[in-house]
Amino acid sequence: MSNNRVSRRQFLGYTLTGVGGFMAAGMLMPMVRFAVDPILQQHDAGDYILTDQAVADLTEEPVRVDFAYEQVDAWYTSEVTSSAWVYKEGDKIVALSPVCKHLGCTVNWAADPEHPTQFFCPCHAGRYEKNGQNIAGTPPLGPLDEYQVEERDGYLAIGAVQANTIV
Repeated sequence: MSNNRVSRRQFLGYTLTGVGGFMAAGMLMPMVRFAVDPILQQHDAGDYILTDQAVADLTEEPVRVDFAYEQVDAWYTSEVTSSAWVYKEGDKIVALSPVCKHLGCTVNWAADPEHPTQFFCPCHAGRYEKNGQNIAGTPPLGPLDEYQVEERDGYLAIGAVQANTIV
């Protein structure tokens, strides 16, 4: 045994410090886990979804290609359907997102009779050029997003959405 006696004040200080440290750790651990957990998870963003669109059938005229994929949200799994406007530009395949950058409405190719070679958003008369560039003076704030694409056994495979690299 030690000859140094602990006073009541020291004992209370040690006890309160220990309990306070334990409580602080209990509050901080969920915050640290919340910040670190997304870094440790595996991401499947590089997966491509095979569509029914034959690459040989693509032309310079954009066509709508629908595709579906499975989305897992915690314990709930659902099938999500989406689409892309796809066309060929020389040997390159271009797939643009149909989501307007103004308010998220769906754009359509040649939907406006006055502008038959542009994408048109019916919500607020937004227009885009064929490459997805937003037309000045119309509501869209930026170009349409672009999908990563590749060819698999003669069919189109669509990957993750990315910022438009054409414009």
